[in-house]
Order: sequence, then C-alpha cells, then structure tokens
Amino acid sequence: MQNDVILRGHVLSFLTSPFATPTAEDATRISEAVALSAGRIKEVGSLAEMQALLPQAPVIDHGDKLILAGFVDAHVHYPQTAIIASWGKRLIDWLNTYTFLEEMRFGDAAYAREISERYLDLTAANGTTTVCSFATIHPESVDAFFTAAQARGQRVVTGKTCMDRNAPAGLRDTAQSAYDDSKALIERWHGVDRLEYAITPRFSPTSTPEQLEALGSLWAEHPECLMQTHLSEQVDEIEWVKSLFPQARDYLDTYEEFGLLGARGLYGHAIHLEERERHRLREYGAALVHCPTSNTFIGSGLFDMEGLMAEGQRIGLATDTGGGSSFSMLRTMAAAYEIGQLRGRPLHAAELIWLATQGSAMALRLDGKIGNIAPGMEADLVVLDLASTPAIAQRTNRAADLWEAVFATVMMGDDRAICEVWINGQRV
Repeated sequence: MQNDVILRGHVLSFLTSPFATPTAEDATRISEAVALSAGRIKEVGSLAEMQALLPQAPVIDHGDKLILAGFVDAHVHYPQTAIIASWGKRLIDWLNTYTFLEEMRFGDAAYAREISERYLDLTAANGTTTVCSFATIHPESVDAFFTAAQARGQRVVTGKTCMDRNAPAGLRDTAQSAYDDSKALIERWHGVDRLEYAITPRFSPTSTPEQLEALGSLWAEHPECLMQTHLSEQVDEIEWVKSLFPQARDYLDTYEEFGLLGARGLYGHAIHLEERERHRLREYGAALVHCPTSNTFIGSGLFDMEGLMAEGQRIGLATDTGGGSSFSMLRTMAAAYEIGQLRGRPLHAAELIWLATQGSAMALRLDGKIGNIAPGMEADLVVLDLASTPAIAQRTNRAADLWEAVFATVMMGDDRAICEVWINGQRV
C-alpha cells in the first residue's frame, strides 16, 4: 500500500446533508489539504497542519482543483456494459431485445472477466470508486466481478441476479438454485476485503412467489447483506406486476409479503410510488435509488426528489448502466438537475455531489466507510479539474464563487474533468 501522502486543493467535506440545512453551502466545509495514511483519511485541514501531522509525506499540489470523495454509484448492471445506449425501447421490450441476450453470455467465465475489467476501467476513468451492481444468474458473473474489484482494492457490492420466469430459458434458475447459489456466494465473498454481497431478485415479474419467498428466507438468515431490486420504474411495468400478483396491495407488497422489505433494502427507480409504499419504505428506512439518465433514456418518468426528501426517505444516485446512457456520475448529476427543473425544484451543486457521494453511501449503509472526506474514512478520492475543457474554463473564469464553478463542471463535465482517482489510498 502506498505510503503517507498529502493532497492540496479545494478539499470538500460534508458536515451534514445539504437537504437539511438553510442553504446547501451550510452543509459543507472546504479545507486546504487532506492527509492520507495506510489507505485512510488521516486528517483534513490547512497544508501546514497536514505537514505537521505527516512531516515526511510528499505533497501533491492540485492548485484550484476540487478534491472530494470518490463517486458512489448505487445501482448498476455491469453485464450491460457492451449494450449501453441501445436504441428506442421501453423497459420490457428493452430487456427482451438487448439485455437478456447479452446476459446469457456471462455463463462464460472468460467473457465475464473481460467485461468486469472493462466496466471497472470505464467507471474509474469517470471518478467512480464504489458501485453496487447486479450480476447475471450465473455465479461466474459474481466471481468475475468480485475478483476484478478485489485485485484493485476496490469497495464494491454485487449479487447473482435471480429469475425463474418471464425470461429466456438460458437465464432462468429456480427458487432452490437461486437460494443455494446465492448462499454459496455469500459464504465465499461477503465481507472479504472490501467486498459485500447483495441478495438480488431482479424484480417481481421475473421471480415466482416461491423464489421471492426463498430469497426472503435467505435475507432473514443473512441480515448483514444488502438486498437490491427494482420498484415502480414504469407504468406498464406496474400493470404487469398487478396482473402477476393480483392479491398484492401494490408493487412494494410483492416484496414485503415475502420478507424482502427492510432497512438494508435498495429499491431502484421508485418513480411511481403510491402513498402506502412511501410510508412503508420510510418506516423501514429502506433506500430508494434515483437513476435519472435511465429514467429519461427509457422514458420511465420523473423522480420526486423534493417530496421524498421532505418525507425523510433515504436516497442514493445511480447511473443504472446500461439502461442509463452514461458511465459518468457527473452526467448523472446533470440529469438529476434537469429532472429537478422539470419538477420545479432545481438542485444545488452541493446537493448533487452529496447524492453522488454520501447520499449513495448512506443508501448502501456504507457511510461510515466511504462517501466523505473525514478522519478515519477509507481513502477513496477524486480530483476534479474545474477547467477541463475550453467551454468549461471560460465559464469557470466568470464564476462568482467556488460553487458556481463546480456547477459548470457538474453540468458540462465528463471524464476529461477527472484529474486523479485514489482507491483505498492508492492512486489509480
């Protein structure tokens, strides 16, 4: 592991959620330097203070660049890397036309390794240091992803996707094999180094009640694991769920009935929620994951960030690649801003960055480890160039303050804005 080092620049830390303060800036602290030691944040403060703390540490001077926690992408499908930006389908047709055909390839361990490495390269190039990903039904797809992340010292979450109906024969397991395979993968990988397992029913339409019940039992046996799935992404999807589960009170009830609603649950999209669903999600402290580029690309709808935040919901941010159209959390933040505008509540740059770092870490129940620059946190960092292109540079030159400059990069930035990435205290 790399020795002690000090990074100098505009170091952004969050003191609390910017959604909970009179102004978003009140939730933040900008420091001059951050000291890294043994893969963790040693301290944050002035350069003189950090040099007094680590007198032998080299200083990397990033000037006017912004140093922040690495981006945390709370809902992705790494097996869809190769089919990102596939044209023109609604959710169910999109799955059948593109996704399922590609996912059938992941029974090939070599192909799963290739895409795992490609995905982690692409996301690191965009400043993402932690992801929570669906795999495929194949245990090989989980092994490949965890192996690739482990070699990089990276904190990731994934799980075998479970489906026993409404999918091609090559992508269906059974209630029993879903339980057995998932249990074996938990025992092999969960808690090893920086790896965590998520029990993963894709969504209610592709799991029989028997499979949902089996996975609910598995979660009860392993409550330390996360559970990830999809919820209320599209109106026609909700109608499909109603036809498959006529006894259910609503979409969320198809999970709740089988023990798949809990504080460590992650529910992707959650756009078209009913009042009972919102109440139960809040009551359990479950996490909702906003996927704005996906929601616009596939035409799903507009997430109610303001209303859900006001209710006290736990909310993360995600690219949802490959339904989302970008590997970049900067592009994802820009899309979240645009959706906020359409709903009449534009988000401040501090709120957007919080969602992409600490908010997503909180959704994954990892906020004590990642998602912020504070003493004791794991040293996953990204350095943003706030003048990465001529267009952004000329706007930054006109900025009245740091946050105005940051907003220009959020809205116009891409991988060229990623100056440097640190994972587990090591420069990538």
